[in-house]
Amino acid sequence: MKQLVVVTALLATVGVVRAQRKTDKWLEQLIREQASPFLKDVLNQPDTFHYQLIYTKIDRDKHNKPHFTNYYFRVNRDEYFNPASMVKLPTALLALEKINTLSKYGVTKYTTMLTDSAFSRQTKVKYDSSAANYLPSVAQYVKKVFLVSDNDAYNRLYEFVGQQQLNERLWQMGYKDTRITRRFVTMDENENRHTNPIRFMQGDSLLYKQLPLYNPDPFDFHKKILIGRAHFNRYDSLIKEPFDFTTHNNFPLEDMQQVLQAALFPEVTPAEKQFHLQPDDYTFLHRYMSELPSESDYPRYDTTEFFDSYTKFFMFKAWRSKIPPYMRVFNKTGWSYGFLTDVAYIVDFRNKIEFMVSGNIYVNSDGVLNDDKYEYEETGYPFFKEVGNIIYQYELKRKRKYSPNLSAFQFDYRN
Repeated sequence: MKQLVVVTALLATVGVVRAQRKTDKWLEQLIREQASPFLKDVLNQPDTFHYQLIYTKIDRDKHNKPHFTNYYFRVNRDEYFNPASMVKLPTALLALEKINTLSKYGVTKYTTMLTDSAFSRQTKVKYDSSAANYLPSVAQYVKKVFLVSDNDAYNRLYEFVGQQQLNERLWQMGYKDTRITRRFVTMDENENRHTNPIRFMQGDSLLYKQLPLYNPDPFDFHKKILIGRAHFNRYDSLIKEPFDFTTHNNFPLEDMQQVLQAALFPEVTPAEKQFHLQPDDYTFLHRYMSELPSESDYPRYDTTEFFDSYTKFFMFKAWRSKIPPYMRVFNKTGWSYGFLTDVAYIVDFRNKIEFMVSGNIYVNSDGVLNDDKYEYEETGYPFFKEVGNIIYQYELKRKRKYSPNLSAFQFDYRN
């Protein structure tokens, strides 16, 4: 019999989960003692909001080497939440990893990447109007993934890496519960297993051609995941049944935190969890994880829509809060189906503070999915703002034996 997991904001049935929730009483107490009535109300309804939080304390030794201590609040890798755009994080990292394997052909992350089509619903890309030279590349797609969480950019990186390699590499790194099964465009399970042929070009010269890829390996979908009480299907018809996430992407919060930490601090990451990137890849990543839409020329964004805190949930997105010039957030966010997620490394250069904070929340009070009626603005973003500020205020006061040298994370975003 298939295992059934049902998560909903309205039904009495709560998710049936196998793993024990991880909670450090110290972190729970820190947040609850400083919480506003709004935040306390959210914290007191875990079966409605299904929130999870990880605070990562960073202490440097006398050699400036970082040491990490994780504290958890309701963290459970078996309590499903839709990761939405969070899957763009490992996909971008593995695209950079894969492009390095093509260096013998003269291919780099800046090389023109032309996407062709060879299977149902696949689409071609020959131009990219957001690029300075109007040509697509892995570098330009990675930029857009982090600057504004661009969906098409993710789709193209997913096609370059290929579904099989994408998942096998993550499993090899120890992320056994993570799976990435789909693009962010309407396709069925089989169509997502097929990825496009790709050509890397230098002018009119072909440097490397990647043939269409297919993933023959089965995924483990034995655990049925149903969420909500009703949903709208792709034809905008109301279906009075839970939404089925069984075959969707999965990415537990602990895995997200570890992937971002590996991307930020490769020098202290265990060998099996390191991405095979070059030093300039990390510099490139760190810049665009932290650059703001208003600082980008290629792409150039309409900042009335893509305001500076557009993808900075912790501390800043609620009410379009301004990010102080002495602070930077290196992060990735995701939002879909009422789920909000942010995994962030926050740096205050003026006060010499650094910490990581990761979290997710489900805000869908009517229990209907795909109706575009979620409490992101009213509940979700204020939740992230307040939790982030509570931890930041704690960090401002806590004593450190050694003050961190954070110069490696300072960039001139004008160049």
